[in-house]
Amino acid sequence: MDLDVFVTSHGADWDRLETLLHRKHRLTGAEADELVALYQRTTTHLSLLLSSAPDPALTSRLTSLVARARSTVTGARKASWRDTARFFTTAFPAAVYRLRHWWIPTAILSTAVAALLGWWIAAHPEVQAAIGAPDDLRSMTRPGGEYETYYSSHPAASFAAQVWTNNAQAVAMCLVLGAFVGLPVLWILFENMLNLGVGIGLMSSAGRLDTFLGLILPHGLLELTAVFIAAGIGLRLGWTLIDPGPRTRRTALAEEGRSALGVAIGLAAVLFISGALEGFVTPSGLPTWARIGIGIAAEAAFLLYVYVLGGRAVRAGATGDVELADREALLPTAA
Repeated sequence: MDLDVFVTSHGADWDRLETLLHRKHRLTGAEADELVALYQRTTTHLSLLLSSAPDPALTSRLTSLVARARSTVTGARKASWRDTARFFTTAFPAAVYRLRHWWIPTAILSTAVAALLGWWIAAHPEVQAAIGAPDDLRSMTRPGGEYETYYSSHPAASFAAQVWTNNAQAVAMCLVLGAFVGLPVLWILFENMLNLGVGIGLMSSAGRLDTFLGLILPHGLLELTAVFIAAGIGLRLGWTLIDPGPRTRRTALAEEGRSALGVAIGLAAVLFISGALEGFVTPSGLPTWARIGIGIAAEAAFLLYVYVLGGRAVRAGATGDVELADREALLPTAA
């Protein structure tokens, strides 16, 4: 392609489109029709330019023109409460349900790793000695020790907010770092399971595993489920880099990335509930069976929500991606 000839041939169309986009008054019917025709024509020009002579300056100009024209032609759509309702009843549960084959194995394997680490630490005093001095370990595991007072060391509201922030950061890291072929996600998972395994091992060796589980399960079931979902979807995002399937790698990453971003927003709400449980239920004076029961009920409600609403949405064709009208327009590909 001769770039100078291309610009000379079509520059008047681009200038005219720019003029129409800058009109302050309402366009007439004829002008509106002209704008649509110029938008379609410029989109084709951009596609030809990208496939034949990707000049950076001209590409930038036409990309901006096409984006502004598309916004004008389709109209800017404002978010509404209906969008929020659709997200929590369709998009979020659909994304979690659709990717269950990634996060459920992640949850099973991670839990097994934590249990094995806990058994290994409990069964080997030399490993416990490497973790800390005997007096320090006794201070942590004794009745009224650090493992128990941790959950009541701060006012419930501020503690819940702190827990929510820390967990939301961990979830976001799993989803974002998944794009790096998933390797950082495995490390984040291992760190979380190591911390859990250390607690299981030390409290078990002190004969207080039941107390530890009574402190962890009320909030930990929902919290760890959120972490496992984020890790599983992060790993799926990393795998997309390796095997995008029938889609182009760019399209696959865009679709999975938008879905992962939606999951991050949804999991923030899940972790808010988990943080509230950890701040208000875990350190409460309720009997252990009642606290664990609340945790199991919250976990069951979330899984029911995912499998009922998510399953129904996926069977109806939802994937967790944004609506078609809100996606980036796909440029036609020149032959």
